[in-house]
Amino acid sequence: MNGLTIIFMGSAELSCASLERLSGEPQFRVAAAVTQPDKPKGRDLKPQPPPVKVLAQKLNLSILQPPKARDENFISQLRTLQSNLIVVVAYGHILPPAILDLPQFGCLNVHTSLLPKYRGAAPIQWAIANGETETGVTIMKMDAGMDTGGILSQRRTPILPHDDSATLHHRLAQLGAELLVETIPGYVAGKILPAPQPDDASYAPKIKKEDGHINWNLSAQTILNRLRAFMPWPGAFTFLKSEPRPCLLKVWKAVVVEKTGEPGEILSADQHGLIIACGKDALNILELQRESGRRMSAAEFLTGHPLKTGTRF
Repeated sequence: MNGLTIIFMGSAELSCASLERLSGEPQFRVAAAVTQPDKPKGRDLKPQPPPVKVLAQKLNLSILQPPKARDENFISQLRTLQSNLIVVVAYGHILPPAILDLPQFGCLNVHTSLLPKYRGAAPIQWAIANGETETGVTIMKMDAGMDTGGILSQRRTPILPHDDSATLHHRLAQLGAELLVETIPGYVAGKILPAPQPDDASYAPKIKKEDGHINWNLSAQTILNRLRAFMPWPGAFTFLKSEPRPCLLKVWKAVVVEKTGEPGEILSADQHGLIIACGKDALNILELQRESGRRMSAAEFLTGHPLKTGTRF
């Protein structure tokens, strides 16, 4: 395999490790980086480039930002690049057959789960939220379905008790990049063949803001898992009754304690934390943030906002 020409398609921060690794390998030539258009962000709604564009500029790569993957002009541009392979990592658009069938060796995807578990948009978050103790990355040959293509390789990693979506995201991004560059040579040489996925698929839908709303009827461990999973967005939040409207509290740090009470009931509120009963056990909130306020310890919060035991969230 000499000078394999690759088109890279990605947008999110997760994509960057794979693009950087491919660009640093002498046996590969990245003909172009394809990413989503700049999007307005911040208070002034100034257009901001996606992370892949920023990296591609540093690497002096050609950059394409089509409004849609089905755009005919864009597909024509891809044809002129005469790539052998397309690599897709967190691009954000479903690819049409015209792109999937374009390169000699098809399209490969780096997916951050052990497929067929957690097909979909948010495999990292839902693996943590569901209390999984292990996850990994899959290199898959793409087909027209949603993460249904044949598996070329997989690598596992434990989900550690202190992992949140940010730490696991970083580890899986690096793991996926390593596995990608190890897999491509064997795949294009015909030594690694796509294996059909088993039928026992599970799904990881896109995260919504309401996923962060704490249900105190759940066990304390389940709530803690969701807190870790949905950090930093949408986070884990609850509402305290107040006038003229309920006060939103975002929970940043908590631990499970073996105490019992009515779900949502404040069992204690002092310098040691804010302990709230759950469906099983209780959650000791150590750091939290009031809406429009700053992040602070529970002791700091309670100094300015004293709460009585027996109060319900």
